[in-house]
Amino acid sequence: MPEAPLDLLLLPTWLVPVEPAGVVLRDHGLGIRDGRIALIAPRSEALRYTATEVRELPHCLLAPGLINAHGHAAMTLLRGIADDLPLMTWLHEHIWPAEGKWVDEDFVRDGTDLAIAEQIKGGISCFSDMYFYPQTAAERVHNAGVRAQITVPVLDFPVPGALNAAEALRTGLQLFDDLKQHPRIRIAFGPHAPYTVSDDKLEQIRVLADELDAGIHMHVHETAQEVAEAMAKHGERPLARLARLGLLGPRFQAVHMTQIDDEDLALLVEYNCSIVHCPESNLKLASGFCPVERLWQAGVNVAIGTDGAASNNDLDLLGETRTAALLAKAVAGSATALNAHSALRMATLNGARALGLGTQTGSLELGKLADVVAFDLSGLAQQPIYDPVSQLIYASGRDCVKHLWVGGKQLLDDGRLTRMDESELIAKAREWGARIASK
Repeated sequence: MPEAPLDLLLLPTWLVPVEPAGVVLRDHGLGIRDGRIALIAPRSEALRYTATEVRELPHCLLAPGLINAHGHAAMTLLRGIADDLPLMTWLHEHIWPAEGKWVDEDFVRDGTDLAIAEQIKGGISCFSDMYFYPQTAAERVHNAGVRAQITVPVLDFPVPGALNAAEALRTGLQLFDDLKQHPRIRIAFGPHAPYTVSDDKLEQIRVLADELDAGIHMHVHETAQEVAEAMAKHGERPLARLARLGLLGPRFQAVHMTQIDDEDLALLVEYNCSIVHCPESNLKLASGFCPVERLWQAGVNVAIGTDGAASNNDLDLLGETRTAALLAKAVAGSATALNAHSALRMATLNGARALGLGTQTGSLELGKLADVVAFDLSGLAQQPIYDPVSQLIYASGRDCVKHLWVGGKQLLDDGRLTRMDESELIAKAREWGARIASK
């Protein structure tokens, strides 16, 4: 028996630990103590343990909290501002001008709060954010109780909050120093893309990331046009250039990767990079298709991200995971590609591994952080249930998210936010929308 009572004992109908792969435990309990998973046992055995609180979760599937491995949180305030446009038109003629006009610390504060709330309600316990004023985003993450990787955007030209790459890097180093002991926030470097960051800045980022053991998070091979222009300008594909500059490695997070040839695949495998797949944003911007099944079969770690709400237009990782599973089958020409259990793994443990958190979260294992989501599968549309993971991925939406705990602290209770005021968030978002639309 444990030396101290459990803080919380959860008793769901199904428990899906994700590791080991493909396992569904029926009528088991999960115990939490001091923010970590202290017990996983059959219900009858779990009930022998003393617990401060016991929660019955009938018809619920308990899983690791979802991990949104790529996004631009504050862009929730630009949701729907420039739809149905090609990537470069969308970026150069609409998004960048709007950001130049509106983005300040207030924008990032309110937009990040909106994104965090939406993600918590969607079962997301951890997310990666790449946006301006990262210090403000980190403050909002701290207040909300959620887990995050805050990536400091680096570009060769002035952006909101940073006149140049040097200033952005100084901000990143200060943030890293300030938050290196934070239990829920990690700082990473976010060179925007190969076409917006020069070789000297990329080499500088490599040196800093190596010194600090920090992640590098970057849009790479997002479109065929990007690759073609790189070949014309540099005589090499962007991924090959990044390899030559020494950026690739286990801490490198390549976002999008819709254009992958044999040489690219070989580099990804050789350097043990992670890929963050953003299927809905790629579909909406007609950017291309990431060959997920081919990567998976080659042993590449593939995580999943929503991208920003300006190009998705939601931060619904459960929906994104369904899209990823269906798209992987079409791209591979195989109905067996990326099954439901593998898709859930992409949205949890693979995301944790991509962000350098694989030993701490992403699966329900003894000693890991208690980042846990309960999905209610009692609804009409989920019946009957043969495989609860299949019903979760193929027949459920984020409206079935019932509870969410991060580090053992409850952030969502029966669909209600415990730390944030939903009506206040909606009112602030509407104010921003009215201001932006009126100009």
